[in-house]
Amino acid sequence: MEAILSLAQNKFTHEHQPESLLVIPFTPVKNNKLDSVFNRFIKRSVDIILGSALVLLLFPIMLPIVAILIKLDSKGPIFFIQKRTGLKKKSFYCLKFRSMVVNDQADRLEVQPNDSRITRVGYYLRKFHIDELPQLINVLVGDMSLVGPRPYMLRHTVVYSRLVKDFHDRHNVKPGLTGLAQMRGYHGIIDTRESLYQRCYSDIEYIKNWSLFGDVSIFFRTLVKIARTL
Repeated sequence: MEAILSLAQNKFTHEHQPESLLVIPFTPVKNNKLDSVFNRFIKRSVDIILGSALVLLLFPIMLPIVAILIKLDSKGPIFFIQKRTGLKKKSFYCLKFRSMVVNDQADRLEVQPNDSRITRVGYYLRKFHIDELPQLINVLVGDMSLVGPRPYMLRHTVVYSRLVKDFHDRHNVKPGLTGLAQMRGYHGIIDTRESLYQRCYSDIEYIKNWSLFGDVSIFFRTLVKIARTL
């Protein structure tokens, strides 16, 4: 049974439980700071400056090396392109380095513990978050921001919106390459109600309390966190 639906810490999916046990309430986000044109301009400027610097610094070296390793390790494309939910609930094509064998469950089943679909190279790409590097392109074209709520695949957006009241408030801002939830350790598979709650709580807290200093802090703390895994 898919862990993505096992949210009440038992063996039943959300379809088998009363709605009253599933809806996680949140106070709707109103008048968040990124409604301001000036604040959005500042955030976008930081995305372009830092995003461009990372692309120029990392892509010339890492892109060809990772591409060769992926092609040598398994059949399939270098990039994994998947529709995700973005700003104002609009979908966009999210880029990643392919870390799994080509399979027909990629758009409905998130990565599981000891997932047999993960390739040998993909294991290290995911461990060191290198698979997310192409999302810098999403940042530069404006689909994503360096910092914000992580984007979910379309199917998961539908599922979570049934479980979390005002879930779509997180789509009032652009999704991020990293975010407050990830800095708090909430990443990877969502297999419990508590895990879903904590991620959504962190996303809403981020939106309500947004600041430029907060974005810069989360971004560089993410880099430090990744560096410590090397």
